[in-house]
This record gives sequence, C-alpha cells and structure tokens, in this order.
Amino acid sequence: MSMHHRIVVIGGGNAGLSVAARLRNAGQGDVAIIEPRTEHYYQPLWTLVGGGRAPRRESVRPQTQVMPQGVAWVKDSVSEIEPDERTVKLASGGEVGYDYLVVSPGLQLDWDRVPGMTEAVAGPQASSNYDFELAPKTWKLIKGMKRGTAVFTMPSGPIKCAGAPQKIAYLAADYWRQQGVLDDIRVVLVLPTPGMFGVEVFAKELDKVVERYGIEVRFNSEVTDIDPTAQSVTITDTSAQNSEQLDYDMLHVVPPQSAPDWIKQSPVAKPGDPNGYVDIDANTLQHVRWPEIFSLGDAGSSPNSKTGAAIRKQAPVVVENLLATMEHRPMNGRYEGYASCPLTTSRTTMLLAEFDYSMQPAPSIPVIDTTHERRDMWYLKRYGLPAMYWNLFLKGRA
Repeated sequence: MSMHHRIVVIGGGNAGLSVAARLRNAGQGDVAIIEPRTEHYYQPLWTLVGGGRAPRRESVRPQTQVMPQGVAWVKDSVSEIEPDERTVKLASGGEVGYDYLVVSPGLQLDWDRVPGMTEAVAGPQASSNYDFELAPKTWKLIKGMKRGTAVFTMPSGPIKCAGAPQKIAYLAADYWRQQGVLDDIRVVLVLPTPGMFGVEVFAKELDKVVERYGIEVRFNSEVTDIDPTAQSVTITDTSAQNSEQLDYDMLHVVPPQSAPDWIKQSPVAKPGDPNGYVDIDANTLQHVRWPEIFSLGDAGSSPNSKTGAAIRKQAPVVVENLLATMEHRPMNGRYEGYASCPLTTSRTTMLLAEFDYSMQPAPSIPVIDTTHERRDMWYLKRYGLPAMYWNLFLKGRA
C-alpha cells in the first residue's frame, strides 16, 4: 500500500493534532496524520490521578473524537523516514509520500535503561505516573503508607514535564500531613539537577516547599539501579562520584526518555545526539537540512522544557513557517522557548512556573503574581487547563 498527501503529520498527540487543526483552519485540504493509537490521553492529569485528586477516566478520549475534521487518518506506526525520497515507511509495510512533513511523535519511555525499574513497577511497592495503567497504583501506595521510607526519582536528560517527579512527592507529603503520619515517613526526592528548578525565583519557592514537608533532596543524583526483591535503590551522586543504597517502602520512578528508536536511526535525527531528537532550528522549528520538514513537541531538538505549554507556542510558529515555505515566502514565525510547568505544591495550591530560552520568568497571566504558590492556580491546573486542552488547544484555537 502506498499513498501520497501534500502535508503529512507524524503523531496524533497534542502537537500533531494542534498543527493539523491549524492547517485545516488555514484552508489546507490535503493533510494526513499517521497515528496508530485509538485512544488519546491528556497526560498532565496523570499526576493528579496518582495523587488522588482526579479520576483517570477524565484523561482519555477516543482518538476519533479529537481527530480534526477533514484530515486523513493513517492508522499505522512509522518505521522509517526517507527525507531524500520524501516518503514515510509504515510498520505494515506500506509507505506515505509527502510534499511537506511535520514530525511530532512524542517521546518513548526507556524503562530498561535503569536496571530493575521494569521489574520494580510490576511489583507491589513501586509505581509511576508516567503510565496510564500505573497512575492509580501510585495513589493506592500513597493511601496505604503509614510509616517507612518513600523515594521519588527523576532521571537525568530531558523528560516530559520535568516538574512531574516533584509534584507527586508534594501531593503525597501533603496527604500524609493531613493524615497525621508525615512525621513517621522519610521522604527522599532524587534530582539530577544542582537545585530545585532552573529559574531562581521558582527554585527559592520550592526550597520552602521541601522544607515545609521535611523532604530530603539528593541533588546532582539519580537512581542507577533498583533491586525490587530487596526493595532498595542505588542513588549515584554524579558530582561526587559516589553511591548509596537506600531501602524503600514506597517508590515512585520516572523512566529515562528519548526520541523513538526509529527517529534515532533516521537521517532527520541530530548527528551525535544519543537521544535522537529531530535536528531543527530552535526558533523557526524547521529542519536544518530538509526545509520541507518541521518538527515540534517532545521529539524536537529545540532546548526548551518538554511541556504542553511549549507545544501551544510552537504549533502556530510551525504552521506559519510551513505555509510561508509552501508559498516561497520568508519565514517570520519565531519560537522563543516558552514553556510552563504547573507545579502542584500541595493538594490545594500550585506554582505556575513560566519561562523561556533566557531561563527568566515569562508570565502570561496579567496582574496575578504567579511566582508564589496560589490556590487559584490549583483550579487552573485541575479544571481550566484540561478544558482548554480538549476544547481549544487540540482544535487549533489557542
């Protein structure tokens, strides 16, 4: 089977759907999306599912409900991109030809890069909010914890929503405080970074949060081995080059992440990048070698935080520059690295960290000071952002 479309979008997640909808709104009639999944997930809600603050069913809808009207849906997986031939090979053996290509397949979760992680989350005392099936298990573990040691981990390297490993620790600690058992629980947060956050004003606020809960933070560190039978983790301090063994009664892990393997092996990947991200200009989001290819979202090489908020700013830039390329006009769209991280700091408060390539605060809400924990930001996280996602973002309206 072979087919051809003028514009082909790889990936039916947030990025792919947002771009396809905007292209249709701009009058483009021949747009195809390659996406094998039949269900679409609003992944940011999984933190609240794991923290017992939202039902999992609210995070999923049939892919048919979110697919932009008039877009051809190729229900298959991609196995290869051949940019010189302008074709995309499918797992089924077919291929799709294109005039212009948007690459937005998201990231893959590399569970096996940490020995013992796959076995740990299959066992009774470990979980991860980065999986739709596992998120409810996290809440079960939190509710059942009365005493002992709880370890929350974050890997080095870019991941989806870098604040999520911290958010679940705060949701858990606040629940244990409410239940009167926090003093009997040792909470350890393992971070690969030298501080709580890359932007100073938000880092200072988070310093107060971990102090409030009595959380022990291991900076410049990551879990390098897990023994699920002994219920222990090896924490390696990369700055001091030493390791410690720590027993756990509850473990929340975040797997290392990278571009899908088929992108790593593709010519469109950035040379020398072990994570295999698509090699694009950080501002125009156009491929540096093939001008008919654009990429956005988590699999792109632009050095922004990998969040849905970044996609919201990237999608209009990709569409504007793609249309300019199609019409042989100069590209005027520029992405300046905007991203935001809605950090739940308790079961009723949130810190909205917004920033850009300058790693300085980049607030988007007038008047309100979002550099501190706020109750109203909690309602934005719980209700406002999901509503905007389903009704505006995916339809190319915001």
